[in-house]
Amino acid sequence: MTATEISARPGAAHRLSALSEDVLGGPLPVRLRAWDGSETGPADAPVVVVRSRRALRRLLWQPGELGLAQAYVTGEVDVEGDLAQGLRTVWAAQRERGLRPPRLTPADRGRALATAVRLGAVGPRPSAPASQARLRGGLHSRARDRAAISHHYDLSNDFYGLLLDDTMAYSCGYWASSEPGFGPADAQRAKLELICRKLALAPGARLLDIGCGWGSLTLHAAERHGVRVTAVTLAGEQAAHVRERVRELGLTDLVEVVRQDYRDIRDGGVEGYDAVATVEMGEHVGDVEYPAFAAALHRLVRPGGRVLVQQMSRGPGAPGGGPFIEAYIAPDMHMRPLGETVGLLEGAGLEVRHTESLREHYVRTVTAWHRTLEEHWDRFAALVGEETARVWRLYLVGAALAFEEGRMGVDQILSVRPGPGGDSGMPSTTHAWYEGLGRL
Repeated sequence: MTATEISARPGAAHRLSALSEDVLGGPLPVRLRAWDGSETGPADAPVVVVRSRRALRRLLWQPGELGLAQAYVTGEVDVEGDLAQGLRTVWAAQRERGLRPPRLTPADRGRALATAVRLGAVGPRPSAPASQARLRGGLHSRARDRAAISHHYDLSNDFYGLLLDDTMAYSCGYWASSEPGFGPADAQRAKLELICRKLALAPGARLLDIGCGWGSLTLHAAERHGVRVTAVTLAGEQAAHVRERVRELGLTDLVEVVRQDYRDIRDGGVEGYDAVATVEMGEHVGDVEYPAFAAALHRLVRPGGRVLVQQMSRGPGAPGGGPFIEAYIAPDMHMRPLGETVGLLEGAGLEVRHTESLREHYVRTVTAWHRTLEEHWDRFAALVGEETARVWRLYLVGAALAFEEGRMGVDQILSVRPGPGGDSGMPSTTHAWYEGLGRL
């Protein structure tokens, strides 16, 4: 065969592109570069680099989002330049051009297999990456829930200490100011204060913080408002961190840290707690179990007491979480539209009085976390390994885009357990309500 004939042969990138067009029903919106150096696709598009045949083998065994994620976190597939722009381009094409896997005929499947054989991609199923969750047991059993929480939150306190600001708040901030000096830590403190004011916390009040994380709300409420707090978490690393911070701040008389399942929480006395908060924990409860979770919120708060739920949501018809999130970040996670959660809380006997969307605030919050990850990439990789660092890069970039495009949201839902005669204890006018929140 002559050199001219060899150079005329299509490279791996061209074969992959043709195969992708058959599978997706349209041209790829990105440029492909394959392991043999061949390239094809729009010159001005983001460049997806397929570094090895193993990436294609993953997709043969695990088509779709999870297979692509596995290939990315292992470094078998990469994106040159801005990963966010690459994902934005693909999702825009999916929406605007309707790229969807068509129904493949036996002949289509035969051609795809022949292409894979020619590319040397056929072989045994690759092992799942080490960073992928491996859970056992019944869905949302106590043991499985502990394992799911541990997979994500017990990564290490050093990792989260580097990623987050000094509040150690791992939830959406509240960007109450547009001033240049107002940063992520300010946004988190504004969020914590907003929650305390919505709950009308006063010295001596009893607060139950379900899913307390690294204690940001617990410590803020105790230190700034003189509240007695019971802080509950399933994660061992979190519980140890909160106990240490309680000792350092001299709050041992005000704060009790309990490592337990929400289903095992005791009532806060004869009448219950004065207030209950659960910040981005409800997503981990599960769909079938959520009515029981809402009933627990009602049971644990006293008549006339307030409950604040801050929780991620999804738009109607939008996927809740997705294969990558559930396999690598938050196993067994479930999100629903805001209205469905409101209905479940009301069904448990709580009266929903106010909801507030923080969707745009989460774009800024997650973007700040991603910026920190990239600025300290080598330190993160040294802490948890390159593969896990790539998991977090994909997670944070994808999450920011999901909130930006409205596929995911986050909301604060304030409700009360009506007192005798239906008394809510809430201000009678919206003006009085907002005036009570004051300047954060």
